[in-house]
Amino acid sequence: LARLVYENISHQFEVCIFLANVREVSATHGLVHLQKQILSQILKEENVQVWDVHSGITMIKRCVCNKEVLLVLDDVDHSEQLKNLVGEKDYFGLRSRIIITTRNRHVLVEHDIEKQYELKGLEEDEALQLFSWKAFRKIEPEEDYAEQSKSFVRYAEGLPLALKILGSFLYKRSLDSWSSAFQKLKQTPNPTVFEILKISFDGLDEMEKKT
Repeated sequence: LARLVYENISHQFEVCIFLANVREVSATHGLVHLQKQILSQILKEENVQVWDVHSGITMIKRCVCNKEVLLVLDDVDHSEQLKNLVGEKDYFGLRSRIIITTRNRHVLVEHDIEKQYELKGLEEDEALQLFSWKAFRKIEPEEDYAEQSKSFVRYAEGLPLALKILGSFLYKRSLDSWSSAFQKLKQTPNPTVFEILKISFDGLDEMEKKT
């Protein structure tokens, strides 16, 4: 949804930046890496030098203060990410817009985000129908797969994209494959779409990965 909003309104801004998977990227590469991404798009330079997070947010503040910026931070999970990628609201020029997606509402409260919108997941019956359509090409699961289907649906917490990814991945697979996939998912307590995609991809054989 954030990507759709970004694409629909980006023409209204001087600078547009979409940072996907902030949680994953910051854990793997650090916040300086994300700061460099922001600065590279603002300055139109590939190799921006940033020595540490403090100098990084200082540079961001200096570069965006007079610009109309659309910045999307996708999958934020810690307030330090907002502190070092956004700073304060008045860092950005007038008419700038910052969109943050997160599963942790406390992050928004701690950073004093005024306007919050909660996306509701599908009800369980609707979720099961969507999952079944992708997994079985009909709106209810096969009898032998009924309980496993409900487990996957509960795990996805009503997220439509997660339900579609899981259902499509499990299409025409054996019960053993379903059980194996669910065991992997249980090791991932927060069902983000990125994690589900990764687990699904890791479950493919080598030939399927190449197609």
